[in-house]
Amino acid sequence: MIPLSLKEIDREIINLLSKRIAILNDSLPIQAESGDITQLLNQAGVPEFVWKSITISCAAAIASSTSFTPAKPRKVTIIGGNGKLGSFFSQQLSHAGHNVSILEHNNWDEAAQLLGKAELVLVCVPIEYTISVIQQAAPYLKADTALADITSVKTPIVQELLKQHKGPVLSLHPMFGPGVQSFLSQNVIVCPGRQEQVFKWLLDLIESSGGKLIACTPEEHDRMMIAIQAIRHFTTFSLGVFLAEEGIDISRSLEFSSPLYRLEIDIVSRLFAQDPALSVDIMSAATERRQAITRLVETYSRLAQLVENQDEAALKREFAATSSTFAQGANQAVAESNHIIDSLSLLLAAKVTQTQRTAPSLAKTTNPV
Repeated sequence: MIPLSLKEIDREIINLLSKRIAILNDSLPIQAESGDITQLLNQAGVPEFVWKSITISCAAAIASSTSFTPAKPRKVTIIGGNGKLGSFFSQQLSHAGHNVSILEHNNWDEAAQLLGKAELVLVCVPIEYTISVIQQAAPYLKADTALADITSVKTPIVQELLKQHKGPVLSLHPMFGPGVQSFLSQNVIVCPGRQEQVFKWLLDLIESSGGKLIACTPEEHDRMMIAIQAIRHFTTFSLGVFLAEEGIDISRSLEFSSPLYRLEIDIVSRLFAQDPALSVDIMSAATERRQAITRLVETYSRLAQLVENQDEAALKREFAATSSTFAQGANQAVAESNHIIDSLSLLLAAKVTQTQRTAPSLAKTTNPV
């Protein structure tokens, strides 16, 4: 039970935050007097990290504070709308006032109605089913129905969209997975197909919700995804398999860990908590991805041999030769990773505090031996 006094304080904080966000939204960038703020925080006994978190969150809120009202509610059918990303798009579109219907394999007998009357059909199914679903859905579509997908492979998908449907076509790839609650600060890749202007209302919705649209050709998208998806998934997958085979006690290792190790384990654990079919598809969906993974393994072997030979000079040369590739974004990378580490530290501290506060009450309910 939350005390009434705390509820009243929460209401006051929410009202003040609303006013702060509104002022920030209507003003030029504001640089606070750090000395004055530090003094006020010290006098009030408020840790500086609390204030920093509030100010960053208020600034971030502006990115999605633009009011957006669709010109008219659209009839949308999402194929695979009960899946994780399908559900996300269903929620976002419904919240924006559109009429969303879900088409799954178990209600395909409604395809003629749900697809035939839709203004937008969005295909949100796993990679291996996307082309066959497009082929099955296309005969039901009107000539002016907008057809789009969100698959992580683009070149063959865009070709199939254009082949199967003569109307408006667009291919999207949201660069986020399960757990994301909004488009805020999320990249969405946009590969044009045909009559892209028909999709303007959808793209405006994504941008007005804080999303960032990245336009590219299907070919460029697929080249980028080799590194962004296939290689990343394989390295994470391989690390998880290795730790399991080594018999590492993950929970115990976290008691010894640095924040960066903990983040790495969080990423590994997140991968293995998801549908294995998704990761396997991402790693093996295209010949180029499989070949890149093979080259990565060869690089691992070459570097491992240098370590085995204790060839420190060669390892340092590899380090120096590679560092220039990442030099341009190094400062930003340090800033972002420091923020992630700080946020993780706050989360862990709050968790420990909550555990400590509940421990006495648990002890009281325990019968003495």
